[in-house]
Amino acid sequence: MNASSRIYVAGHCGLVGSAIVRRLMSDGYSNLVWRTHDELDLRRQADVNRFFADERPEYVFLAAGRVGGILANDTYRADFICDNLLIEANVIDAAYRSGAKKLLFLGSSCIYPRNAPQPIKEEYLLTGPLEPTNQPYAIAKIAGLELVDAYRRQHGFCGVSVMPTNLYGPNDHFDPKAAHVLPALMRRFHEAKIANAPEFVVWGSGTPRREFLHVDDAAAACLFVMKEYDGSLPLNVGTGEDLSIRELAELVADVVGYKETLRFDASKPDGMPRKLLDVSRLTELGWKATVPFRRGVEETYAWFRAKAS
Repeated sequence: MNASSRIYVAGHCGLVGSAIVRRLMSDGYSNLVWRTHDELDLRRQADVNRFFADERPEYVFLAAGRVGGILANDTYRADFICDNLLIEANVIDAAYRSGAKKLLFLGSSCIYPRNAPQPIKEEYLLTGPLEPTNQPYAIAKIAGLELVDAYRRQHGFCGVSVMPTNLYGPNDHFDPKAAHVLPALMRRFHEAKIANAPEFVVWGSGTPRREFLHVDDAAAACLFVMKEYDGSLPLNVGTGEDLSIRELAELVADVVGYKETLRFDASKPDGMPRKLLDVSRLTELGWKATVPFRRGVEETYAWFRAKAS
């Protein structure tokens, strides 16, 4: 992949896709292709086939999909599995049939078993039951990984897959009812601070542990894998470090400037007890994260405030 290669970023308006576009442009890649959802619905096979036949991208970053936090995953289970299955199948098949040189598929760390040993190695996939609250989404992402591997084995198509940990950063979704935990907390703490709320309630016990990766690091990892890796084994992408939800809430509250009482509602679901990725394979290949967590949270909050004003 070089500066003149024709590159398609599916999902360029989203959290990861927009970061990949920023990184490609900053690294001098100028022949980029993208379409908004209004211009191209990736769930519609005929439209996707027509797009690939017309544009003939050489390299494809498949970052498009329906995403959300625990509440959204558990509420819109049919949408999460159906939309993601359609998008993955249509894009992967069209990329192969149109002669793309390589495709990178973004999975998710939620594909691993709920009680997987920690830190989670790539080979733990499909070794136990999934977390019930996001099972439909996880199954869809597992299907995407299997699609990439199947097209590699049957057709010799050069597809690779990465499993990023929990991501955050500019262009994230901050709707408390649909967002992942970090942006949801950030939005709610911001509103609680403005309203001078005397108490802030956090869903769950606060004991689950999560790993977080800045989306700019995720984008850098995707470019690295696209250029340097051609294996069938999906690769974990993360920092190799985690913290409890209680510690996360306290950090976000401090960054936002909310000084009042925090209360944890243990009647609400916790999700997986812990989700820390083993990133040794990617580290051995020569890549590691660079954005310190607190600095990343501070920059994300500054971006959120600028968008909210």
